[in-house]
Amino acid sequence: MIEPISALADERLDAYLRLTELQLRNKLEPEKGIFIAESEKVIERALAGGYEPVSMLIPDHKLAGLDALIERACKASAAGDIPVFVAPAEQIQTITGYELTRGVLCAMRRPQLPSVENLLAGARRVAVLEDITNHTNVGAIFRSAAALGVDAVLVTPACCDPLYRRAARVSMGTVFQVPWTRIGNEAGDWPAAGMARLRALGFQTAALALKDDSVSLDDAGLNSEERLALIFGTEGDGLCDQTIAQCDYTVKIPMAHGVDSLNVAAASAVTFWQLRLRD
Repeated sequence: MIEPISALADERLDAYLRLTELQLRNKLEPEKGIFIAESEKVIERALAGGYEPVSMLIPDHKLAGLDALIERACKASAAGDIPVFVAPAEQIQTITGYELTRGVLCAMRRPQLPSVENLLAGARRVAVLEDITNHTNVGAIFRSAAALGVDAVLVTPACCDPLYRRAARVSMGTVFQVPWTRIGNEAGDWPAAGMARLRALGFQTAALALKDDSVSLDDAGLNSEERLALIFGTEGDGLCDQTIAQCDYTVKIPMAHGVDSLNVAAASAVTFWQLRLRD
């Protein structure tokens, strides 16, 4: 249902214009918070992934040509319809501070995340993101995971939210395609407890880190592992020493010209390609 908005003070627009990500996650019941998806492709992939829309916000000059997406979003709602707010682009930019170059926003309900054990049933290649706080890197890692056959992604308690608007947009919506969950909710749940869960599920663990005892990414033993969890750390600090000490492998990517490391998003893509399953 199209609803023109004349004043952006309208409280129905709070989810888009005034609430922080933390407030969005707790706007409804804590287990049923909302997130904002931006751009047609991202919204389409979220809908395809079974995510339920709550409402949409579209600058008035972008409305034409979005009929099919609006119809699909309305049908995906439990009520069979959602409000579609339309406002002048200049007013939206005044409040948000930036132009909605992707043209459309959609508030969607957060699903309940699966347990680690359920998520990894049958998985053979898993990425673990330890405390990565850069949303662009998280989104890029998800995109590589989707493209290169990673079965699932686990994020540690201090890792940023994969459903954050920028992360989802950079991922091109693949955060809705690659199964993921958090490996614990409190700081004490990682690394010791989380690593124990991975071992109990039959995974060998590989820390991507530059250490004297690091093996090359093309190591035969590493590449032959049946179930492997690949653990990536944040920019700068990398993985914590406790995590590295508990891993079965410490792994480095062979490099030339004196370069010692890659951005974590680039490193993940190289790693996923080399360790992909080939059967």
